[in-house]
Amino acid sequence: MSKTISDKVLWSIALPGFGQLLNGKYLKGLLFIALEFLINVYSGLNEVIMLSFQGQIAEAVDRTNYEWLMFYPCVYMFAIWDAYRDAKGQLPSTATLPFVLGAYFGTVGIIYSSSFTLGGKLLGPVWLGMFAYGVGALLGYVLYRALRQRGT
Repeated sequence: MSKTISDKVLWSIALPGFGQLLNGKYLKGLLFIALEFLINVYSGLNEVIMLSFQGQIAEAVDRTNYEWLMFYPCVYMFAIWDAYRDAKGQLPSTATLPFVLGAYFGTVGIIYSSSFTLGGKLLGPVWLGMFAYGVGALLGYVLYRALRQRGT
């Protein structure tokens, strides 16, 4: 059964490294999976996600190891981009913009997540990180489309 580009990207979104495994890049895939687990364990990400979904944002902030969690958006987005690039072939350099800006904004969101409030409520590392990632990825996509229309 042949896997499409979207299958590979979606599997990489589910767990960094799975897209690489589907692309036949086994060493790279295992490296991304190992990095995912290493960062996840040392940052306390699963517990932080659980607490965030339960609305216990202050406790999630307290339990987060920010020194490790700040690596996550970059590893996550690079793994997704890499699976996409390997599946798609040669891409213009501007095609990286949604991935790069998503990782950058997501990391900045995590940095400010212990103090940033919206409507007097603390958002925490999960919600602010995901929101900032979305803003960055959307901005990157808009820039990519504008540059493509200009022919650069």
